[in-house]
Amino acid sequence: MRGRSGLQPTKVLDAAIADLKIAFEALDRATSTLDFQRVSEFHIVADPDWAELWLMPRLPEFKNAHPNLLFCINGAGDVPVRLGSPDIRIATDNFDGEPLYQDVLVPVTGPDNTRRIAGFDPVFQMEGLPLLHLRDQLESEGYPGWVNWFQTFGHRESGPDRGINYPNARLALDAVRQNVGFLVCNLSLVLSDLEKGSIVHAFPLTQHLKTERPYRMTTRSDVKNRATVLRFVEWLQSKCRETQADLDAAKNRQ
Repeated sequence: MRGRSGLQPTKVLDAAIADLKIAFEALDRATSTLDFQRVSEFHIVADPDWAELWLMPRLPEFKNAHPNLLFCINGAGDVPVRLGSPDIRIATDNFDGEPLYQDVLVPVTGPDNTRRIAGFDPVFQMEGLPLLHLRDQLESEGYPGWVNWFQTFGHRESGPDRGINYPNARLALDAVRQNVGFLVCNLSLVLSDLEKGSIVHAFPLTQHLKTERPYRMTTRSDVKNRATVLRFVEWLQSKCRETQADLDAAKNRQ
């Protein structure tokens, strides 16, 4: 009910609070027990672009070595989503997590588009060319995009925020592969595309921006009691070290 100092429990609810507290504590213990019994399940919450473009292409390697393990990633996968905390959480806004790797942002485009800038004025090569943006790059702080890139490296004077906006990198990169335009994106998410040639660098890698925050990982407190989760964490850490090495090597080649 609402009192002078705001919402307050009714007398009936106030009398039941102690019992409710005991019941919720028992529910937490039961949930933990059931989770411990589901040792073959992994529940992961991660940045959606990172999960689809970085994790999913690499995950079959681990699953082939551990065929009995089941995954639920961002609510979808081999098993239904589980209530409560995920086993692993990966994001760039997780300031308390373990750093995995520090990405860089680079301009990329489809292979047919490089000829569009080859004959342009070398000072303003990108003037008038179609730009692709991620929504966060235009609406949120901490997500550098074309506006930041042009401020740093030049190549365009007008309309750095004009162009097509996409809600996520997965859709934007589909457009890049079809030569729709030019995008500034995380290098780690396009390493395989660059290797296959379905996406190419629009400018030398020396003209890159640093991401403001690294990808970080946090795990549930009971992970140390689950050997299968620990194996996955160790595998994930090794893959992230490989990615960091690939990023460093790519920057040094240019």
